[in-house]
Amino acid sequence: MSSQVKDEGTVEDSRPSREGGDRAQYGVCVFLALLGTAVIVDALGIAHVTSGTDPVGPRAVPLILGGLLVLLAVLYAVDVARGGRGEPEAGEDVDLSSGSDWRTVVLLIAVFLANALLIERLGWVISGALLFWGTAFALGNRHYIRNLLIAVTLSLTTFYAFAIGLGVNLPAGVLQGIL
Repeated sequence: MSSQVKDEGTVEDSRPSREGGDRAQYGVCVFLALLGTAVIVDALGIAHVTSGTDPVGPRAVPLILGGLLVLLAVLYAVDVARGGRGEPEAGEDVDLSSGSDWRTVVLLIAVFLANALLIERLGWVISGALLFWGTAFALGNRHYIRNLLIAVTLSLTTFYAFAIGLGVNLPAGVLQGIL
């Protein structure tokens, strides 16, 4: 995307406008239409059951949402065909000319995989603390002790919030009987 700065500080886009819109935007339209169609087809498979307390039944909301997705896809396709395009992110603090930070991506994937593999054996409190601490480390925070204290607090808080607030028991692992 190239842009030119005018005298008054305004930015003018110098990209040549394409008639008919961008193919990637049409891809989004197709995706929305397919998603809406899938929701409608799936909703039609739901039994039409109504009662005195629920005169609408469980099919209404998915049918409405699927229809709205298809309608949105059609309206978006019309907008793209007329030359509409989204505004570029003005407040984003990202240098688009620099490459991806693959080290951070790999570290985050490793932390999530470790959490998935260790949650049953070690329990949520320990694996969750490793998840929170490892994520902070992967994203560049180097306050190790403070991050560990915050990670343990977060994992304990979420463990008890799920257990007491929602009635969902997260795995306790090696801390079974202590928590």
